[in-house]
Amino acid sequence: MTTAFDPIVLGGKHLANRVVMAPMTRSRAFGPGAEPTELMATYYAQRGGAGLIVTEGIQPSPVGQGYPDTPGLHTPGQVRAWRTVTDAVHREGGVIFAQLMHTGRIGHPSLLPEGLVPTAPSAVAAKGQVYTHDGPLDYVTPKELTEAEIRQTIADFAAAARNAIEAGFDGVELHGANGYLIHQFLAPNANRRTDAWGGTTEGRIRFAVEVADAVADAIGGHRVGFRISPGNPYNDIAEENLDEVYPALVERLAPMDLAYLHLMEGPDRELTRQLRKAWPSAFVLNPFTHPQHTAPDAVALVEEGLADLVAFGGLFLANPDLPRRLALGGPFNTPDPATYYGGDHRGYTDYPTLD
Repeated sequence: MTTAFDPIVLGGKHLANRVVMAPMTRSRAFGPGAEPTELMATYYAQRGGAGLIVTEGIQPSPVGQGYPDTPGLHTPGQVRAWRTVTDAVHREGGVIFAQLMHTGRIGHPSLLPEGLVPTAPSAVAAKGQVYTHDGPLDYVTPKELTEAEIRQTIADFAAAARNAIEAGFDGVELHGANGYLIHQFLAPNANRRTDAWGGTTEGRIRFAVEVADAVADAIGGHRVGFRISPGNPYNDIAEENLDEVYPALVERLAPMDLAYLHLMEGPDRELTRQLRKAWPSAFVLNPFTHPQHTAPDAVALVEEGLADLVAFGGLFLANPDLPRRLALGGPFNTPDPATYYGGDHRGYTDYPTLD
């Protein structure tokens, strides 16, 4: 029987176990030019015992930034700074993928270089507010991407993927979940286009497919993961026909021989089983446990065959040596929500290990 503590080969990389550190925004890229810091290198290296680390969301271009102090992968300085992080993780024997996250309409002009505004499939503002250095501000109406700008955005993803490999990452994960740009193209309430990039199921999945294809062409499909969250209403997303859109998307992605599909599960376990069956390579599951963090017993999903790997977010945040703790049955540190975003080492690199 396969367990979460057995090794697996993913995209040609040998993983020591099947416990994945899920991507988590921490907003601590205080270096110049949205560059990661030495503290971030320590944070990721502490968690090098994960089978796979997926980083916090990294903007592939300046306009892709939606939150304060999040890191980028679009300048030479950022590439050099990320090399410090990847070297530190590799010294611990870890494998690390960079999550490329363009936030689309989620953001605010005050977070962007002068003259830029958030962009999206359609000029439809999300309901709600985003935290900025000036406090919470309402989302603005984004600029609708032109055909040329869509093509440029796809090229930005591919360029950021090449930068990731130059920076020493073992691969990238494309963030097609949680209401950010790729997810916005999938959702009819955010994508009201009537051209070839919207309207029909084929039109709405086109951007996701073409981003994946461009990135796979740039760095090899075996270095590319793809994250989805069908039906997740986060960031004012409303989706219909999940059982039509997501199987169609998976069908188009499957021939690209990507490293893995990462499902942030909703309440529909039957859709999870359907996508698991349709996906030809590694299947990473972040199981539906809302509003709680994924519990330690989620490792049993590997034994049940529902997933090849299981992703943990909050539990990994608070337990740098999580795979060891899971194997021993605990004990587990409790995450402190007050230190999730921004701040210093407290609630970031000071969670104790069992030793």
